[in-house]
Amino acid sequence: MHAYATLSEAVNDLQRRGYTDDLAIGGHCLVCDAQGVSLDPDDFEIDEFHRFEGMNDPSDQSIVYAIRSRDGRIKGILVNGYGPTASSLTQELVRKLATHES
Repeated sequence: MHAYATLSEAVNDLQRRGYTDDLAIGGHCLVCDAQGVSLDPDDFEIDEFHRFEGMNDPSDQSIVYAIRSRDGRIKGILVNGYGPTASSLTQELVRKLATHES
């Protein structure tokens, strides 16, 4: 598992390792606008994730996910907040992570 000091360091390294698609939360799914693809939680795997707290504000929390679609077409990055302000999909992602950490 890689360890990163900053969010930008994590994103840059993940992109270097082939996670080049930008993913966004789109309601109940992840969206890759560049490829016109929506991924339901069952359509992708989370390969790794990294959490970060803001240096000046510990409540400024973010997480970066390295995600790949099960069909292999998408390999990308989702950056989102976590903690009390996280969206409902982020909570689904957290539950998905828990089911893959055996």
